[in-house]
Amino acid sequence: MSESAAMMAFARDLFSGMGMVEVRRFFSEAGLYAGSVMFGLIADGRIYLKTDEALRAEMAAAGGSPWLFAPPRGPGAGVLQETSYMSLPSASEDDPEEACAWGRRALAVAERARNAGPKRRRRDRA
Repeated sequence: MSESAAMMAFARDLFSGMGMVEVRRFFSEAGLYAGSVMFGLIADGRIYLKTDEALRAEMAAAGGSPWLFAPPRGPGAGVLQETSYMSLPSASEDDPEEACAWGRRALAVAERARNAGPKRRRRDRA
């Protein structure tokens, strides 16, 4: 499902308390970014946030559910797989303060994951 401009604007407004949050399209979804860090996404008309084990458990207890994704090709093509993104609990969709609190925690998780990953080597351009 291609995410609508209205849903993207809603997400931008919902997380405006976090500062400059951008919504960028990718494929049929949209990513939520704070600077260059993607901390969430919009898929199937819902907002999902990046989680680690602890945040995932808290979001599940608050009513969140995992984003399931079926890769279009390669190993596991067409088979639904659970991702590290959890849906924003529905009670938070109408509460910008609560949504931003979840969003800040998701951003911290995304930043830790980004910093913990392998360093990318830049290729020398000839």
